[in-house]
Amino acid sequence: MDREGRKLKDNILKIFEDKGYKKEEIEEIGKVKKNKLYNVEKISDLKEMINKSVEKFKDEVAFKYKEGPEKQIKEVTYSKYLEDVNALGTQLISMGLKNTKVAVISENRYEWALTYLAVVCGVGVIVPLDKSLPANELESLIVRSGVETIFYSQKYDETMKDIKERNTTNIRYYISMDSEKWEDGIYSQSELISMGKKSLEEGNRKYLDAEINNEEMSIMLFTSGTTAMSKAVMLSHKNICSNIMDIGSVIHIDEKDTLLSFLPLHHTFECTVGFLYPLYRGAKIAYCEGVKHILQNLAEFEITAMISVPAIIETMYRRLMKNIEKQGKKQEVETMMKLVGALSRVKLDFRRKVFKDIHQALGGKLRIIVNGAATLDKEVEKGFNALGFRVMQGYGLTETSPVLAAGNDFEQKIGSVGKVFPSVKIKIVNKDENGIGEIYAKGPNVMLGYYQNEEATKEVFDKEWFKTGDLGYFDKKGFLFLCGRAKSVIVLKNGKNIFPEELETIINRIDGITESFVYGKPEDKNEDDLKICAKIVYDKDLVKNIYGIAEKEEIYNLFLRKIKEINKTMPPYKYIKEIIITEEELIKTTTQKIKRHSQ
Repeated sequence: MDREGRKLKDNILKIFEDKGYKKEEIEEIGKVKKNKLYNVEKISDLKEMINKSVEKFKDEVAFKYKEGPEKQIKEVTYSKYLEDVNALGTQLISMGLKNTKVAVISENRYEWALTYLAVVCGVGVIVPLDKSLPANELESLIVRSGVETIFYSQKYDETMKDIKERNTTNIRYYISMDSEKWEDGIYSQSELISMGKKSLEEGNRKYLDAEINNEEMSIMLFTSGTTAMSKAVMLSHKNICSNIMDIGSVIHIDEKDTLLSFLPLHHTFECTVGFLYPLYRGAKIAYCEGVKHILQNLAEFEITAMISVPAIIETMYRRLMKNIEKQGKKQEVETMMKLVGALSRVKLDFRRKVFKDIHQALGGKLRIIVNGAATLDKEVEKGFNALGFRVMQGYGLTETSPVLAAGNDFEQKIGSVGKVFPSVKIKIVNKDENGIGEIYAKGPNVMLGYYQNEEATKEVFDKEWFKTGDLGYFDKKGFLFLCGRAKSVIVLKNGKNIFPEELETIINRIDGITESFVYGKPEDKNEDDLKICAKIVYDKDLVKNIYGIAEKEEIYNLFLRKIKEINKTMPPYKYIKEIIITEEELIKTTTQKIKRHSQ
């Protein structure tokens, strides 16, 4: 440590001693990780993964969730999970379902995780379906995928009854996660597990001995379809397992960790990062009761890590800071945030001690927040990290199983989606003067293609390179930054590019605004050129509490003034020239991405 560094350290230690901290507490020196990758357990398929995990963690808890009217916490061990997987898989093969497609739809729960692994580890192809889709769209996906069996929760009883009666699909077996016995042609998942266990006891090894071809399709996932009709992505065990190992090489969790699962499991981000990766590492998965219960569940389940999206992370942070402001501690906290930030120079980190009360507000154990689906506001990322939470951004697509790059335990940069994963290669194509271009990727995690859609598959590949459709650039240290979707870029007559996501992030920081949508429309006097417009969604109660106004005209004028203030901070070609305000939420996918074509 140089002379200046020692002086800074001594000054900081004196400040904290004056605040009542013991010397031994504040001299805990954080270990600097010099290696850039963790060693990982090699796995070729998910069957090998779960078997290895059970060997190491058999008596450890794998799943935690609330059950019954009294909402008691129930736990399932790794050995019990594998026992159920093997029993269900055995029975499905006995029912003649070997090499068929099996769909699953429900809220996040143990039975979903059980169905997924039982199918892919020896039965056939799993087809997770979006739980938010209307009945007609679900039916369409069932027909397109050719599934012969579907597992579902009680919520979908009426929908499945209707589909069954209309007889428009190839479904042979309707299996309820909640019924206790076969009734009216509907099978019971728990009953099938019992039958499978009996069959195993009698020596049936067809499922246990089933070999996995890790290069053929075992998972079919439908894209969220933000800009076009959803396509069926074909993934293999090799795709998923390569991604799991890559995650493990840069982000460490273990059997002491508990992850909160609340993003929809049908989406590959939650499925790979929030379900399969924790099982690979021996961690626990706790099922959230719903977005409204996140804070409560963080404490009850003693959550140490969570996978989330910007809409939720940004809301959590802003509510946290609002509460601090209400307590009259905003200035003190912000001062301390700057102070502990300086400690990185002298390798000291005791943010969790300094901000203990804030950590208690988020359950007391939370240490990792992983963001995906869209870029997080860098002010929020910076703020959470300054408070002692490790916030990491990841980037990927359904077609890449999903993660291509992420922040990690060794290095990260605010605003970046991190470094490219070890087994992945990325190149930036057709760069502009700022080095921004389309992101191309290749690696063992890239999909096999789109199911029964050769034309669409050819469109997204340039030889072995997958064309992501996202725009981005690398900085000099190899950190990847995203700029938005190529299809959503607004190109002006002067050749300048406007990235709507960049402007939306700035607009969304205005108090009272919950979300926004930036778009281009023809100028009134010059139809060949575009003017930048914004649709702004506001919270009426929040606006009234903050600004003391309630009339729509007053609210419009308020936000117009705020937008003009933003314009002053940007070059003229980025000026937002027109706004629309509304209380109606924007149409979004289940991962909270704006459906731009629907606005």
